[in-house]
Amino acid sequence: MPKRLRLTRRPNIAMSEDGYRKLRSLAQEAGLDDGEFLSFLFEHWGSVINEEKFTARLRLFNSELEERKR
Repeated sequence: MPKRLRLTRRPNIAMSEDGYRKLRSLAQEAGLDDGEFLSFLFEHWGSVINEEKFTARLRLFNSELEERKR
């Protein structure tokens, strides 16, 4: 029997407009709401990302972060 999905945590998060639009789009494509999609993503993190590409993109994002905040 599959484990029941209980969304018990409700973190207050800040997102860029681009990030929020992408979240909404991906959730809609998957037929999920935002919280369900984020739960899926983080529960299956290791199988849905390419570790090398993720690390490179994260470094790039961090290097541009201060400039993007202005």
